[in-house]
Amino acid sequence: MPVDAEILKLMEVVLTAEIFNTRPSLDANDLTPECRTLFGTDGSVEVKRPVSVSEGMIRRGLGITDACRKLQETPVVTCEDFGQRIRVTTLEPAARWFLKSGGLPFIERNPALAYFFGEIKTAGVSYERARSHNPPIEDSRAYLQSRIAKMVAADEHLKNALDLVIMSAPEEVEQDYGDLVCTPEQEATIRKIQVARTNRDVLRKHRIHEVGKLLFVGPPGTGKTSLALALSRKLHMPIIEVRLSMITSQYLGETSKNIDRIFELAKGLSPCILFIDEFDFVAKSRVTDDHGAMKRAVNSLLKNIDQVSLVRHGVLLIGATNHPQLLDEAAWRRFDEVVEFGLPDREMRHSILQKVAAGIRCDSDFGALAERTDGFSGADLRIMVKEALLSALMDHRDHIEPADIERGIAVVRNRNAIRSQNWLA
Repeated sequence: MPVDAEILKLMEVVLTAEIFNTRPSLDANDLTPECRTLFGTDGSVEVKRPVSVSEGMIRRGLGITDACRKLQETPVVTCEDFGQRIRVTTLEPAARWFLKSGGLPFIERNPALAYFFGEIKTAGVSYERARSHNPPIEDSRAYLQSRIAKMVAADEHLKNALDLVIMSAPEEVEQDYGDLVCTPEQEATIRKIQVARTNRDVLRKHRIHEVGKLLFVGPPGTGKTSLALALSRKLHMPIIEVRLSMITSQYLGETSKNIDRIFELAKGLSPCILFIDEFDFVAKSRVTDDHGAMKRAVNSLLKNIDQVSLVRHGVLLIGATNHPQLLDEAAWRRFDEVVEFGLPDREMRHSILQKVAAGIRCDSDFGALAERTDGFSGADLRIMVKEALLSALMDHRDHIEPADIERGIAVVRNRNAIRSQNWLA
């Protein structure tokens, strides 16, 4: 008789707790994100043992009521003190019952379970594979918040910096590197960063520190921000987003101090990505603004860029601009690599369309569509597909027809025509 999926979920949690308590070499990255929440890890890699399972915990964390009643026919579990503690009677028989009852899918994605089943020589179970596929706790929002809390407790001035940035843990980033279409040059730059991170000790030994300061340049919609965000997930590094216009628009006299604090925050959260958007604002400020405080702020920014390093501090600095022609030599030489984001060619447009429309029923020929969309950015192509799908849904269809694509193209061209108008003329 098949075992109910709810009972298997309960057994996964109870077995995980027992295995984790009796194997001190296991850490938080051997727990699934769900189990970390249940056991109250609070974002720490070091988990206080023993962890325990109760009916109340199961009800709050999994939404499953009457856990003891549901497990009462399971011969390998006992409920003590009216459901205050749920545990297995004997580990190995309970584990074998779980496997026989259909628990293999749970075992394959749960490192703690995979570790134990590897000990008892269960065929096809790999602890290394389960752990490599388990999201690391360092990618979680809870882990990031715990680190921020410690930094703010040590220096309350960092609260001001937190109000001026957007901070995301890797698990919060929606952009996935595998969903992007990158140029060979962009891919080569990312590989170089990965190698530099892995070999920081070698680079330090040879006093090579100027690695990991990237300037992304190109027109809007070509993927600068998307790639910066996607790198957070790919490299397992939180990302701090900074918009210079936002920093300088308030409390002008505090701008230099806030810039210092943002860089201090990045160093404290290392390894991390510091992404500075609208970098051309520096050049605009230097040319058009003679306010002394603003000039000090720009100088503070350039000084801090000089003093941060992927090799020394574990901070990957990425600047982005739509107007590289505005940057002077002082700004350009702060970056060791300039990464170009141009409008996609036909082959890239074809690849972007295939990825954006993956999983959507579409009657159009993407090759022919790539030919027709010369001059479209990646963002334009995504808007086109979105509008085409909405057009189909408004007609009570879940598949895109050529007429829907035509509407999507018209929306993009109309947007671009409006953007190019000179409203001041």
